[in-house]
Amino acid sequence: MSDILKVSVISPERVLFEGTARGVIAPAFDGEMGILPMHAPLMTLLGKGTLRLDTAEGEKRFGVEGGFLQIIDDQVRVVTEHATAMTAA
Repeated sequence: MSDILKVSVISPERVLFEGTARGVIAPAFDGEMGILPMHAPLMTLLGKGTLRLDTAEGEKRFGVEGGFLQIIDDQVRVVTEHATAMTAA
């Protein structure tokens, strides 16, 4: 197993992010959840909030609304109904 996650952030309009991250914080329907490498397989519904990716280039943030998140073998797939890239603060 690796110490990195492969992450995809996909909306109906386009792929917003395809790359790697050391960690992910996602707005699940019932609160924020943290994801690190070697996370157990999981599928959850997304709520409305900020998706944060800890990448080698710094934190990347996306506003997301609805959809789902899937984790399998250090691959995190975020499929959201609506997403916008946010600038870092």
